[in-house]
Amino acid sequence: MTNGVKGDILLVDDTPDNLRVLSAMLSNHGFEVRKALNGKRALASVQADLPNLILLDIKMPEMDGYRVCQILKSDARTRDVPVIFISALDDALDKVQAFSAGGVDYVTKPFQEMEVLARIEHQLCIQRLQQQLVQHNQELARSNQELEQFAHVVSHDLQQPLQSITGFAKIIHLKYQEHLDDVAVDYLNRIHDAGGRMQMLIQDLLSYSKVGKADRELQVVDFNLVLKQVMENLEIAIADQNVTLTHDSLPTLMGYETQLIQLVQNLISNAIKFVKPEVTPQVNITVVKEGKYWLFGVHDNGIGIDSQNLKQVFEIFLRTESARSYPGTGIGLATCKKIVENHGGQIWADSQLGVGTDFYFTLRDVAS
Repeated sequence: MTNGVKGDILLVDDTPDNLRVLSAMLSNHGFEVRKALNGKRALASVQADLPNLILLDIKMPEMDGYRVCQILKSDARTRDVPVIFISALDDALDKVQAFSAGGVDYVTKPFQEMEVLARIEHQLCIQRLQQQLVQHNQELARSNQELEQFAHVVSHDLQQPLQSITGFAKIIHLKYQEHLDDVAVDYLNRIHDAGGRMQMLIQDLLSYSKVGKADRELQVVDFNLVLKQVMENLEIAIADQNVTLTHDSLPTLMGYETQLIQLVQNLISNAIKFVKPEVTPQVNITVVKEGKYWLFGVHDNGIGIDSQNLKQVFEIFLRTESARSYPGTGIGLATCKKIVENHGGQIWADSQLGVGTDFYFTLRDVAS
């Protein structure tokens, strides 16, 4: 559809007069037209060079239009070429059969020129939009893949020099502390603390970049084992802050076990971290069956999230005003969102400042 040509149209009709009338009409409106007198020639023409659209008669000898359309739609190379049936058959059953065969539209003879042109333009417009959507999706997928690879490579390559910086700062502090004044010690402590924050950011970036759809299919996962592993991973933090954790009876469901451990660990870590001073963290995990999904809730008594930030809280690097005085990178909840979406579920939050936050997510039941 370049150089002034609106599109390449293949006309298929066993009546030469019909072909001449249609060909003249379409050519006068800027279309490139080719013709076929039967189904066999039409299939050969399509295989030789894909048209943008096909106008197809139904009543033809040897091979009718229904069969031609079925053959085209069964071939991966030709199935996306739109087929508009043009026929004298006006019965509803004929039209139903035409659409069942794969046609996108139906025009009854004798046809009106403006109607045919309008239907052709409409289908070509849909085709252009579909092609643009495919291209945009391909570009988006490529961009996302490059971004994840970049984050992984950069984060991995940053770890070694960062460890050297913080390591040398610690050595200087230990070896020469008797010769350092308070200002120098303060600077070294700042270097070490900044290095620790950067190390946390790198580790979170690596975790985020690694979360993708697994090559294997979802497996049966016992959520009791998921929570058990999370409790072991957070054992020190839970003991240090005397965390109270309760939960409903946990189900068996479909998922990627490693990702689910990371999901629950991130949510419980948030609950432990974002509490007011002198407040003992309390976490309650609720589970409810809703159709083919399990609805999980992770409820805490933390500082809460302003209602205006609830929709943006899962965006990467976003940190709310109330959370900025706490350590963190703003990647944890973005990783949670990515994991839940990998499982075909949804995640959201309800919260009240100064009272706590409820995180909800859905996961597929083992029987779904």
